[in-house]
Amino acid sequence: MDNPSARSYPGAALPSAFFTPGVSSFSEFLQAAAPELLPGRRHAPGGDLHGGPGAHAPHGTTIVALVYEGGVLIAGDRRATMGNVIAQRDMEKVFLTDEYSAVGIAGAAGLAVEMVRLFTVELRHYEKLEGVPLSLDGKANKLATMLRGNLEAAMAGLAVLPLFVGYDVDAQVGRIVSYDVTGGRYDEHGGYHAVGSGSVFAKGALKKRHEVTADRDTAVRTAVEALYDAADDDSATSGPDLTRRIFPVIATVDANGSVRLGADEVAEVAEAVVRGRHERPGG
Repeated sequence: MDNPSARSYPGAALPSAFFTPGVSSFSEFLQAAAPELLPGRRHAPGGDLHGGPGAHAPHGTTIVALVYEGGVLIAGDRRATMGNVIAQRDMEKVFLTDEYSAVGIAGAAGLAVEMVRLFTVELRHYEKLEGVPLSLDGKANKLATMLRGNLEAAMAGLAVLPLFVGYDVDAQVGRIVSYDVTGGRYDEHGGYHAVGSGSVFAKGALKKRHEVTADRDTAVRTAVEALYDAADDDSATSGPDLTRRIFPVIATVDANGSVRLGADEVAEVAEAVVRGRHERPGG
C-alpha cells in the first residue's frame, strides 16, 4: 500500500501534504510532512564542550538588549569562535523576525541561525493562515518550544541561546525575553539583559549606564559601549574593527516596527565610542 503523504495531485510537483489544509504552525506541518528537517530530530553524538562536537563548531558570542523610551533595542558583536580560534569576524547575530520582533543569537552558530530562520518562517506562516500575527507572548513561547527540541544537541555541547525582543502593541512597551538551553523562558523586567560569553561584562556596563527613560540614540550608544566593555575582557567578543570596517549589528523595535540600523549610523557611533576610550579607557 502506498504512502498517502507521498502521493501528488495530477500535474503537481509537490506531495499532497502541501495541498492539504492543516494547522497554523509551520513546525507542526514539518513534523508531519518532513520530520527529518526539524533541528530537534537530529541526533548529536555524545561528548562535552572539550571533547564533543561543541568543541569543533563555531560559536556566536555576545548579545545585549535594552528597553528605551518607546521601544526596545538588540545588538550583537560580529565574532564567531571555534575554541581559541576566530572562526568568523563578521557573523550576523541579530535578525528581524517579524514586524514587531527581533532575535539575537549566541551559542552554536549554525544551529542558532537555522533556528531563527525557522522561527521567522513560523511567524509568517501563522499570520498567513490565521490572518493575524501571533501575540508577543505567543512568539516568545514558540521560540521556547524550538529550544526544547534542541535539548539533545545542547547536552552534547551544541547549545543555542537566543535573546528575544519585541514591541507589545497593546501595552505600547518594549519587552525582553531570555531563555535557558532547556527552553525555559524568562521575562526580563530590569530593562536590560545580555547573553553569551561576554554577557557578564556587558551587564556590568549596562547596569551603570542604562536608563529606561533614555531616547533611542542614547540607547544605541549605551549598547555599543556595553559591547566594547565585553570585548575588553572577553576574548570571544569583538570590539569595533576600524581597519576592516566591521561594527556591531543593531536593531530597534518600536511602534513603527522593527528596523535594522544602517551601517553608516552604527559606524559613526562606534567610532565615537573608540575616540572616547582613547581619553578614558575604562569608559
